[in-house]
Order: sequence, then C-alpha cells, then structure tokens
Amino acid sequence: MRASNGEKVFYGVNYLVLLLITLSCILPFLNIVALSLSDAKAVMSGQVSLLPVGFTFFSYKSLFEGTPIVNAFWNNIEITLIGTFLSLAVTIMAAYPLSRKQFYARRFFTMAMVFTMIFSGGLIPTYLIVQKLGLVNSYYSLWLPGLVSTYNMLIMRSYFSNIPSEIDEAARIDGCGELRLLFRIMLPLSKPVLATIALFYGVGYWNAFMSVLIYINDTSLYNMTVLVQSMIMSTTAVQDFSDPAMIANLTPEGIRSAAVIVMVLPILLVYPFLQKYFVKGVMLGSIKG
Repeated sequence: MRASNGEKVFYGVNYLVLLLITLSCILPFLNIVALSLSDAKAVMSGQVSLLPVGFTFFSYKSLFEGTPIVNAFWNNIEITLIGTFLSLAVTIMAAYPLSRKQFYARRFFTMAMVFTMIFSGGLIPTYLIVQKLGLVNSYYSLWLPGLVSTYNMLIMRSYFSNIPSEIDEAARIDGCGELRLLFRIMLPLSKPVLATIALFYGVGYWNAFMSVLIYINDTSLYNMTVLVQSMIMSTTAVQDFSDPAMIANLTPEGIRSAAVIVMVLPILLVYPFLQKYFVKGVMLGSIKG
C-alpha cells in the first residue's frame, strides 16, 4: 500500500525530528571522547570538535595515576552489584505474591504500595530515620531506603499475572510448591522482565548522586558520579604531580572528559547484552490477545 502525500510529509517530519534528537545526544558525546583523546595544546587552543587532534591516551593515564578513580570505580561496582541484587530479589518477593489471585488482601497491599508513589515522607524525615538507624556513611543508606521501586514492582507483577494459569495448575498437580514454582517455572519464564528491571536498578545505582552526597561523608566511599562532579566543579582536576612534563601536558578538560567516558563506558558495554530482553520487557502490556 502506497503512502499518501500527507503520510510522506508526516514521516519526513518524524525522521527529521528523530535525527535532530539523535544528533543532540551523539555530538556532545563525540566531543567528550575527542577531548579525552586529544593533545593538551589542541584542547587548550580550542581546536578539538568531534575528532581527536594529536591522538593520545595521556588524559586516561593521568586520570588513573593522579585521581582516586580506580577506587571510585570499585565502589561503583560494589554499590551496583549488591544494590541491584537486593532490589531485584525484594521486588520479586513483593511482585510474585501480589500476582497470585489466591493471595489474601493483595489489592490492599498493592494500593498501599502505589500510595507511596504519590506521597512520601520527604528528605529530612528520611535522613533522620537513616541517621537513627546508624546507616549514615554506609552503603546500606543507598540500598535500604530505595530498595523497591513501586513502578518496577508493578511491571513485574503484571508480567507474573500474564503467565497462563494452566502452567500453575499443571505444576501443582505434579506436586510443585510455591518456592519451587517460583524458582523453577516463573522466573525462567520471566527473563525479559527480569533483565529489564535489573537494567533499571543497575543504571540507577551506577548513577547514584544525591543519595551519595547526602548520606556518605567519607570521600574514600564516593562513587564515580560524585567524584567526577567534584572534578568538574574543582579548579584542579587531579592531585599534584612531581613530573613537570606531566604537568605541562595536562589539561583539566581532558581529565574530566576521560573521567566521564570511564563512568559511562560500562553501561554502554552492558546494554547490548540485555537489549533483546529489554525490548521484550518494555513492550509488556502493549499487546493484548
């Protein structure tokens, strides 16, 4: 079926808008990559745009040798892996019973959790509770207050609810209990939504910023997001170097750009492996029948 002139114009405008949005995302990133790989003189003279000038890895070498970026990277790994595992496990434990029709008062508990999406205690009461529990300056202050996202729980609950009830009945006839039903049948069938929710939680923990600023006082526990922000706001990007040649070839812009790339790169590398599950997960509920 041939498209009409009006449809061609509509598609053309859509493509143009999408192209502009894509360029607005890609071009700044290419500029940061170019700054991180360019010579100090080219960076200081403003010659760098989208391609590196005087290709060098000196900014990355200086970043790893002169800043606590390695320690912050391992802090990111710890925060993200443990936080994602805990959040995903608790989300499953909340979503699965709420998806079972035989669960008593499941509507009440669902509405109680949805209520928290609209109303919250606020920053100061939350901080006071975290402080009274002795969680300040501990990663538990990042994990426990936001352990479960109601939005993610509702997505997983809907996915569990859409799995045919005949599978449950067949498993129960074979003597399958609730835990075995969950781990041996429901979770293997829920790989798309599990990968999607894990990606949501993982990106959130990896990019944690305000919670780290509020609850973490020890600079050795900072993650890369806070470290890079402090480097951007500070007039000096790295610690003092004794080598004059290194100081001469060092630019704050290059160091900061390299730090941004190191912070973003792990998520960019992980996403392609989860993409096929992610597409299925975000399509949840879009098609019925």
